[in-house]
Amino acid sequence: MYKSSHSEQKGSAPVNEPSSDFVQSFARGLSVIRSFSAGSPAQTLSEVAAATDLSRATARRFLHTLVELGYAVSTGPHFQLTPRVLELGSSYLSALTLPAIAQPRLELLSRDVGESSSMSVLDGTEITYVCRVPVRRIMTVNITIGTRFPAFTTSMGRVLLAGLGDDELGALGTPPSVLEEITATRERGWALVDQELEPGLRSLAAPVVDGGGRTVAAINLSTQSASHTVGEILDDFLPHLITTAHAISADLAASY
Repeated sequence: MYKSSHSEQKGSAPVNEPSSDFVQSFARGLSVIRSFSAGSPAQTLSEVAAATDLSRATARRFLHTLVELGYAVSTGPHFQLTPRVLELGSSYLSALTLPAIAQPRLELLSRDVGESSSMSVLDGTEITYVCRVPVRRIMTVNITIGTRFPAFTTSMGRVLLAGLGDDELGALGTPPSVLEEITATRERGWALVDQELEPGLRSLAAPVVDGGGRTVAAINLSTQSASHTVGEILDDFLPHLITTAHAISADLAASY
C-alpha cells in the first residue's frame, strides 16, 4: 500500500524518490481501495484516512469518487466496496486457468490449517488431480498433478458426483450405497470420507462452482485419522474449506 509520509507532506524528500512517471494521486486512490479487507469491510472516513495516512479531506474525495463510479457505497458514516471492484482484476483473471486461479487460495488454506489441500475435476467415474499443495506424505500412493482415483470412494469425487443430475448419475452406474451418500452431499454442500480410500486417511471436500452455479471442480483437505478426529475436522477444517471454495468460485466467476 502506498502511504504518503508526514515528512513528504511537510516537503522533505521521501526516503525512496518516486520516478518521474509516478502518479501520486493514482497511488493514493489505490491505497484507499486496498485499505478495505475481510477484517475491515466497512470503514468510516476517519478509519480510511488513518489506514492510508491521508488527510480526511483527501480521503473523502477518493471515497466519494469511488461511490460515484459504483466501486463503493456509503451507508451512514461507513463506506464499503461493491462487487464492481472485481472488474479491476478481470483482465488478469480472464487469462488464468482454473488451477492457476485456485493455487494461491489452496496455498493459503494449507498454511492456515497445516494440512495438504488439492483440487480435482471429474472425468467419467474418476477424478483427476489438477492442483495440489502437499504438506506431508499421507498416503502410500504419491499424489501428483494428473493422479486419478475412483470418484465413488473419494470426498472430492462425491462432491463432483453430487453436482450431476440424477440421469447423469444413473448413467454412471452409481452403486446404491454410494448414491445415498451423494444425495446427502448434495444437500449439505460437502463430503467427508473416513478411511474408505486408504486406512488412516480422512478427507473433507467442497465444490467449486462457475458463474452459473454449476459444479466444475472440488477442493479438499486430507489428514491422518491419528491426528484429527472426525469432530475436529468438521469443527476446525470445514469453515476454512468452505470459505476457500467460495473464494475460488468468486474468482472463477469474475474471470468470465
